[in-house]
Amino acid sequence: MSDHSEAFVAFDTSKLRNAVAIADGGRGDEPRFLGEIDNTPAATAKLVRKLAGKYERLTFCYEAGPTGYGLHRQVKSLGHECIVAAPSLIPKKPGDRVKTNRRDAVGLAKLLRSGDLTAVWVPDRQHEAMRDLTRARETAMLDLRAKRQQISAFLLRQGLHYPEDKRTWSKSHLNWLASQKFDIAEHRIVFEELMEAMRQAQGRLDRLEAAIRAAVPDWSLGKLVIALMAMRGLDMISASTIVAEVGDLSRFRTPRELMAYVGIVPSENSTGDKVKRGPITKTGNRRVRRMLVECAWSYQFPPRLSKDKQVKVDAVPQAVREIAWKAQSRLNQRYRALLRRGKLKNVAITAVAREFVGFIWAVAQAVGAAPAANNRTAPAPAAAR
Repeated sequence: MSDHSEAFVAFDTSKLRNAVAIADGGRGDEPRFLGEIDNTPAATAKLVRKLAGKYERLTFCYEAGPTGYGLHRQVKSLGHECIVAAPSLIPKKPGDRVKTNRRDAVGLAKLLRSGDLTAVWVPDRQHEAMRDLTRARETAMLDLRAKRQQISAFLLRQGLHYPEDKRTWSKSHLNWLASQKFDIAEHRIVFEELMEAMRQAQGRLDRLEAAIRAAVPDWSLGKLVIALMAMRGLDMISASTIVAEVGDLSRFRTPRELMAYVGIVPSENSTGDKVKRGPITKTGNRRVRRMLVECAWSYQFPPRLSKDKQVKVDAVPQAVREIAWKAQSRLNQRYRALLRRGKLKNVAITAVAREFVGFIWAVAQAVGAAPAANNRTAPAPAAAR
C-alpha cells in the first residue's frame, strides 16, 4: 500500500486518448502526471484496477464535454466515486496562457483534491436518450425553419409574397404556394425542390414529435411532464424538452437555485454601497431558457382555460391545478405591472419567465417526481451540456 490511503485521479478526455494525473491525499504533495491511455473501456478498467491496488480510496473526475458520460458510468460501476466537472466553473488563473493535455489533467487533479470543482448532474441512460430525442426534435425544427426561409426568400426575389395580414404556413398559405406559376423552367425546378425539402423536414419533425409523445408514458419523469402540461404555455413537447434538459428537479432545494441553473437571474456587479444589476446571466442551459421565454409570452393574456387545456388540467392532482391557476393570475399581473412601469415587452417577458421557473419548481414538488439519475450531485449553475 502507498503511504497515502486516498488519491484523486483526473482525466483530460479526448476522442482517442485520455491524459491521466493523480494527486495523493496529502495536501503537501504535488500532483503527478501518469501519462496517456487509450480512450477505451479496457484501458480504463486496467488503470482503475492498478490504482485500486495502491490506494484504499479513489476519487475520479473529468470535464463534461463531447465524450459524454460513459467514463463516469464505468468508474461508478467499478465501485469508485467520479465527478463530471462543469467546464465553465473550473477556476483558472488569469495569467495562464499555456494549455496542454498534461497541464489540464494535473490541474484537474489538484482542484479535485482541494474540492474546488463543481459537478454537473449526470442522467441515467434512459433520461439521456430522452434528452437526445428532444434535441433531435429541436434540430429538425430549426431545419424546417431554414427551409421555409429559403422558400420565402426565393419568392421574394421573384416579386411574390403572401399578404402580411394573413398567417403564414397555414393550410391557405400552402395552397397559395402550390398555385404559384413560373415562366422559366429553371425557376419552377428550384421552387419544387425547395418545397420538397420543406415537406421532408416537416415529416421528420412530425415523426420526432410523435416519438416523444410515445416515450413520455414510460419515462421515469413522465408524471412530471403530464403535470406541467396543466400550466399555460406548456404542451407535451415543451414540457418534455424542459424536463429532459433540467432533469431531476427535486435536487434543487429552492426555486432560486433552479432560476440560477437556467441562467435567467440578473447579473450583478456591486461594490460597497453601490448595487448594480445587469442583464440575465445566460450561464445555464440555453435550450431551457429559450423554451421558458417562448412559453412566458402566453402570460400576456388574461387568465383563462381553453377547452383543450381544461382536459390537461383535469388529468392532474388538485394541488397542481391550484399552482397552474395561481401562475396564470400572478404572471399576468406581473407582466401588466412591468409594462405600466415603462419596461420593454422583452424585459417584462424575461421577468415573467423567471417567475415561471418558480411555479415549475412548485409543480415538481407537488408531484414528487422520481429521480432520474444515479447520483445526487448538487446542481451546477452553468452545466456544460
